[in-house]
Formats: sequence, C-alpha cells, structure tokens
Amino acid sequence: MAKHTEQKRLDALCSLEKELRRQGYSYIVGVDEAGRGPLAGPVVAAACYIPDGIWFFGVNDSKQLTPDRRAELYEQIVSHTEVHFGVGVATVEQIDKINIYQATLWAMRQAVLSLKITPHYLLVDGTALPETTFPSSAVVQGDASSYSIAAASIIAKEYRDRLMVELDKEWPHYGFGKHKGYGTPEHLKALKSHGPSPHHRKSFEPVKTLTLKRKQAEFDLPAF
Repeated sequence: MAKHTEQKRLDALCSLEKELRRQGYSYIVGVDEAGRGPLAGPVVAAACYIPDGIWFFGVNDSKQLTPDRRAELYEQIVSHTEVHFGVGVATVEQIDKINIYQATLWAMRQAVLSLKITPHYLLVDGTALPETTFPSSAVVQGDASSYSIAAASIIAKEYRDRLMVELDKEWPHYGFGKHKGYGTPEHLKALKSHGPSPHHRKSFEPVKTLTLKRKQAEFDLPAF
C-alpha cells in the first residue's frame, strides 16, 4: 500500500514532464541550485535528466528530506547508468564580483552545458532563466512540483554540502560542516571571533562590515 501511495505521488510530481512529452519533447532536464543564502561557500547548480519510467522512491524537494535520506537518494540518482546530470559551481569570488543572482544563473548554465546529452527542454526552479538556446520554463517552487527539478535539487544540495564538509577540515573554527555556511548563531559568533575566511562572501553582511573593520584596523596608528 505504501509503495502504491508513493508511486501515485511520483506520478503527480511528473505532471510537467508528462505534458512536455505529450508535446514531443524527450530530453526534459530539471535545473535547481543550492546555496544562495549562506555567508560562505559557493553556490551550486545541478541539471538532471531522468528517463520516463525510472523511479527513485522518496525524491522530493531536498529541503523536505533528512540529510541521511538525501544522501541515499543522491547516490541512487547519480549512479544510475541511464540518468544524466551536470553540476555548475560559482565560487565566492564570482559571487562577490557579479552578485549572487548572476552567479546562480551562471552556475545553472554551466550545469546544463556539462550534460552529456542535448536537452530538448529545461524546467528551471524559480522565476529566472539562465541564458541558453534551449526551450525552457521557470517553475516557481519547482522542486516541489517537478520530478526532474526535485532530483536536481537533491544533487545540488548534497554536492554543495560535501564541499562545505571538505572546507570544514581546512577551516574548523567556523563549523562549516554543521551549518554549511548559513548564518547560524554559532557561525556569527565564529565570524566575530576569527574574522572572515577566504571562503566567506565579502559582499554579504555581516561579512562585508567585518572585512572593512579588519582592513581599517590594519591602518590604524598606535596611540601615543
């Protein structure tokens, strides 16, 4: 009974893909990102194509999944021989240079371009579309209403989380492995104590102000 209920949920989640297939599109690719809001680390986008009839029970908006379940689904999706996916990573330097919005679109475009197939149609989570030559639609809350976008959200989130765990080994003072760069009380406390690392977004507050204060302190003359 539980399996039947899950299959019905996934069928409903595929409604956008089904309609596009009826219109003649075959390679329908979902695109999503992870990491627009954190104070540190890159923004990561993923593009994912899952052939019709291949099901991963439990696929959902990555924010609705436990870390363990998300990791399990990530491994299932990326290891499947018939699934095609691509990842794009916009660095902190890019974010600070062109802003988080443009960096996110850039990462999405890179994710699509890194696919080993040529998409026939893109379903992109959100309200904006990356610059591509492929037919595409922006889908508000797409990770909760499209099977392929939900799969892309899992890939993007898990991929980014693993990058942050690696950064945590290099910069353990900040707790990147726990909060993944988001502005938790623990993270803000570490920022005030240790100052920003090279992996913090200098264009984001309070990192911007803390960075400015540290630079000003370097030029302060000692009191007589």
